[in-house]
Amino acid sequence: MRIAVLGAGGTIAPAIVRDLAASEEVESLRLLDLDLEKAEDVASAHGGGKAEAKRVDATDGLEQELEGAAALVNSASYRINMAAMEACLVAGCHYIDLGGLYHVSHQQLGLSDRFAEAGLTAMLGVGSAPGKTNLLAARAVRELGATPETITVGAAGRDHDPPDGPSFPYAVQTLLDEITLAPMAVLGGETRELEPLQPGPTLDFGEPIGAAETIYTLHSEVLTFTESFGAANVTFALSLRPQVLGELKQLAVASDDQVAEATRTALPASGKTVSVHLVEAIAGDVAVRARSVTPPHPEWGLGGGIVSTASPAAAAVRLLARGEIDTRGAVPPERCIDPDAMFAELETRGVSFDFTTVPADQVGPTPEEVGQ
Repeated sequence: MRIAVLGAGGTIAPAIVRDLAASEEVESLRLLDLDLEKAEDVASAHGGGKAEAKRVDATDGLEQELEGAAALVNSASYRINMAAMEACLVAGCHYIDLGGLYHVSHQQLGLSDRFAEAGLTAMLGVGSAPGKTNLLAARAVRELGATPETITVGAAGRDHDPPDGPSFPYAVQTLLDEITLAPMAVLGGETRELEPLQPGPTLDFGEPIGAAETIYTLHSEVLTFTESFGAANVTFALSLRPQVLGELKQLAVASDDQVAEATRTALPASGKTVSVHLVEAIAGDVAVRARSVTPPHPEWGLGGGIVSTASPAAAAVRLLARGEIDTRGAVPPERCIDPDAMFAELETRGVSFDFTTVPADQVGPTPEEVGQ
């Protein structure tokens, strides 16, 4: 397969490129970015001799750069997701992204009929969250053996050797959107807005993070899980290192120029980051807890936070190439990817999974607690 990667000079793309370059299903990589120099650096450092870099504006002429590509992996800002999908429809290639932060995901789902008619698959949100979380939920619901009443999703990342200065786990602007835009939740079957930075539950993420405070944030799992699984209550909560959250709160009231400068000067995360994702599905007095842990990937010189988001997208390319994804249209991962197939791929990249059945009163919060 010939694969194009958009946003190739960004935070997550180096791990996507490294993973795809190591995949026998991938013949060549075309790395696309507004910043040609950054894309060339990624091609040189991570492309394994399979990659070429090209400068492209995703909103102007992207379809020309997709000629001959079987699929586009979009790791750029979610703001250009719609433009990238339109380019894929013109070029006749499959599409994979890392998420649309709820509202853009809603727009993207509206392109499903056009992708299906073209015989194409658009996988919406195949990163860590959304992505792994969606498939953890699918596996948890399967083990639950009943329609879940409540699904709670939690994500946590920690840098165990943080740099001496501001550093962020992924795109600064996306993080700012997550803490300033109203989170969405489904409570009692009704979609509701919560308050930005509204405290979430203290979740036990297990080793090596343990119990950690969270905030509710805007995420697309809340958009799709009710239809996918029938859950009447769905929430998403994020746990950030306190220093990172403090820096983001300061940037939330800063000028655009200050945000741009902070983005430009931010230090890269260390190679010792770890990422944990937790999904709890509840029916009656029983709950299934599904968890994934992504450790650092020392062979690539990249931390678990970056690899956690990148590896599901690369795995989806391999599954697509092998014909293991045959759903057509624009769909979230829980509707087109077998969780066991994905987990098997991710285990080869060092990701571990565990699933436990516990009494429902050992998980939470209740819908009433969320709505207070």
